Amino acid sequence: MPLVILCGLPCSGKSTVSQSLASYFQEQSKNVDIISIHSVGLDRNSLFADSMKEREARGLLKSAVQRSISKEYVTILDAMNYTKGFRYELYCVAKSSSTPHCVVYCAANLQQCSEWNKNRLESEQYSEDILEQLAQCLEMPSSQTRWDSPLFVIQKGDELPKQKIADALFSRKAPPPNMSTQSQPLSSTNFLYDLDCVTNTTIKTIMQAQSSSVPGDQFTIPGVEEKIVFNRHLPLSELQRYRRQFITYTKMHPVEDTKKLSCMFVSYLNSYIS
Repeated sequence: MPLVILCGLPCSGKSTVSQSLASYFQEQSKNVDIISIHSVGLDRNSLFADSMKEREARGLLKSAVQRSISKEYVTILDAMNYTKGFRYELYCVAKSSSTPHCVVYCAANLQQCSEWNKNRLESEQYSEDILEQLAQCLEMPSSQTRWDSPLFVIQKGDELPKQKIADALFSRKAPPPNMSTQSQPLSSTNFLYDLDCVTNTTIKTIMQAQSSSVPGDQFTIPGVEEKIVFNRHLPLSELQRYRRQFITYTKMHPVEDTKKLSCMFVSYLNSYIS
């Protein structure tokens, strides 16, 4: 299920927005999991004064998001997420899980946040020094970057665009995961041996056929219906180069049925020699 990343200064209204979104999704029969500093057992009044604690806090929040993302829940991360580097990490988590995400930025300025902070219970207030420090470090999200898009900016007094956020999460195709993070399909234990033998045999057959053919002749590789057409003489060095390229590609995309390797290699060669 999708990931909603809240962003903004302390006391900018992030928790209010997350609760409102959670209620809206629940009305649509969606399960919602809200992750915040409190939900992972962190004290917001002390961690921002220590860079090491803050780094650990981001790690705990990211781990909680990774555990939460599933087909059953909409995950809402109610935290500052004020650095673009951390938002990019969260985007990668969503991408590796093949789920859409969006960023909701509560765009309250320092003066507004300071006023709202003073209206809180004393035990829940941030110090003015920490507020000013966080305001200076805030890296505002931009819709021009893929990890901050789609982006919804909420100003003071704005109505929360719940339906537009829902459309961005549920009506949009998830970005494909990176190939480097995906497990390769299982193949037979002798797959590489078969791949080497098939391609080598095909190259030898082509070299033998060329010795008694002229440009324009067609012939077939045993066991392959697709014909190879000789429009010119193919030196062994060129064929070996195509063979190496095909082996490299096929090792990254193995097939379970090794009987298809001959057909695949012939099609690959025809795409280059035609």
